[in-house]
Amino acid sequence: MQNMSEKSASGGGLRERKKRATRAALAEAAVRLAAEHGVEKVTVEAISAAAGVSVRTFFNYFDTRDDAFVVIDADTGARIRRAVLDAPAALSPLEALREAMVAELAEAEQQHELWRLHARVLHASPHLLVRSLGAHMADETGLAEAIAARIRSGGRPASGSGTDEERREALDLYPRLLAAVAGTAVRTSVEHWCARQEEVAFLEVFQEVFALLAAGLPAPSA
Repeated sequence: MQNMSEKSASGGGLRERKKRATRAALAEAAVRLAAEHGVEKVTVEAISAAAGVSVRTFFNYFDTRDDAFVVIDADTGARIRRAVLDAPAALSPLEALREAMVAELAEAEQQHELWRLHARVLHASPHLLVRSLGAHMADETGLAEAIAARIRSGGRPASGSGTDEERREALDLYPRLLAAVAGTAVRTSVEHWCARQEEVAFLEVFQEVFALLAAGLPAPSA
């Protein structure tokens, strides 16, 4: 499910929106049940019932029970890649990536509880944490390919033959670094905002992080 095509992931039709909503409901149900009872005690039947769908529907979206815990929204990476490629040509790669991620993170303040539960579930289950890191690394490679394609002239990312490691090695330094920095920017923004929710909006923190990156990370004044 994590390697959904760019076309299906970014489709805006009613059918695709319903599919994304169902998958999101299943992933959220899985995370909330695991946070309450522990991963090993959560069954496919329980997840399906909590999401209001059948077990058969569950397996239309996930191959195994564990897949439901790994990534909350498996389509996010594809939407960001598409937005990076479609951003106005006048934007730098960093600006295009910032705008693409802002669009995805606009509802972050409403989802932060689920994010925290998800992190807790993953850290309590090392095998899921490893799988989640693998999924994020694959997304990072795909994002670097989209950045590289934009730099070349904008077209679609390469179809991606070979392993993720081989594809990363084939990339130039700049797109690899920018994709990696973007992931760190999101994580740092979330952690900083969670400790200061009463003081500042999440998107303000995220925008400040990218402003610092664009400025070359100048040392703060004393």
